[in-house]
Amino acid sequence: MTNNISASLEKSRITNQSPTAGRVLSIDALRGFDMFWIVGGEGIFRSLDMIFHNAATRFICTQLDHVDWLGFHFYDIIMPLFLFIVGVSIPYSYSKRLVQGSTKKELWKHALKRIIILWILGMAVQGNLLSYSFSTYHFYCNTLQAIAAGYFIATLLVLHFKVISQIIITIALSLCFWIVMATLPTPTGTGVYEPLNNAALFIDKLLLGAHQDGTYYSWILSSLNFGFTTMLGVFSGYILRSGFKDIKKVLILTIFGITCFVLSLFWDLVHPIIKHIWTGSFVLYAGSFSILLLAFFYLIIDVLKFKQWSKFFVIIGANAIVAYVAWHLFDFKSISEIFIYGLKQYTGNWYDLLSNSGSFFTLFLLLWYMNKNKIFVKI
Repeated sequence: MTNNISASLEKSRITNQSPTAGRVLSIDALRGFDMFWIVGGEGIFRSLDMIFHNAATRFICTQLDHVDWLGFHFYDIIMPLFLFIVGVSIPYSYSKRLVQGSTKKELWKHALKRIIILWILGMAVQGNLLSYSFSTYHFYCNTLQAIAAGYFIATLLVLHFKVISQIIITIALSLCFWIVMATLPTPTGTGVYEPLNNAALFIDKLLLGAHQDGTYYSWILSSLNFGFTTMLGVFSGYILRSGFKDIKKVLILTIFGITCFVLSLFWDLVHPIIKHIWTGSFVLYAGSFSILLLAFFYLIIDVLKFKQWSKFFVIIGANAIVAYVAWHLFDFKSISEIFIYGLKQYTGNWYDLLSNSGSFFTLFLLLWYMNKNKIFVKI
């Protein structure tokens, strides 16, 4: 079975002879599911605690906040799932372009353009680019830039290496991160995994200086594992594009996800699960849930053909970058409150839920209009 899987994945890798495949709706829906939490879903569900304030709603609030350092909450999957889905899409988008006659050189031109745009948008969203003050710029501090780094690594691997080499190099990237974390001398020692005392953050502060964002998130060394996360998506994309029957694809993805989960727990013993510095164990742990979510969405939508419920998420996912950037740059709450603020006197503790829902649906209305008129902003 292992040999069959290996052969099938190699056949579905990125070449100009790769088989074409129709659009996989579950990928769009999963992208929209992820974006929902980024662009308002988190606020909507956290508002429930203002109303009911019980053990269940407090648990929801806890899960919709990042862990302080060690461990994992539901909300910690949002960023890695974003990178993962980018990876899943790569085998489809690159194969389509190659089959249509694009060269690898042309794909690289497209990829570099996309990387530059993502980097600039990331600076606009969280890097103080729009302050127009160089001294306040944070050059590497945002999810979109992490996507750009992961996308660059994935492009390099999928365009120029066979699947087995991609797997080996991907593992090597994460092992390099681990080795640096364990051996690089810092002012406070080696092998330390503390919020303000670790090799990854030390490298950021050393290279970025005053332009480091002041948080205990790391980016430069973590780029190796951004590539790891994106490549988990690529490998999952290969599985979806393989010649196996649909139900077997679901089974393989499920086994893949469970394997990543088990490996992450073992690795966590010596290399802790920490989102802020994007450790290898975190990549495997978050990746396991990302893979299992993909398997679930694919089973429900593309295999069992239960599609209608996914339209809501597809609308969000179809213009994911627009949704992300707009949500961070514009105050949708102020726009929605023009119409609902007068209801505050009647709604009491329910007003936060109404306000957060209004913010989200103001953006959703824009995304719905774009989708209805087939306006899709591609980078």
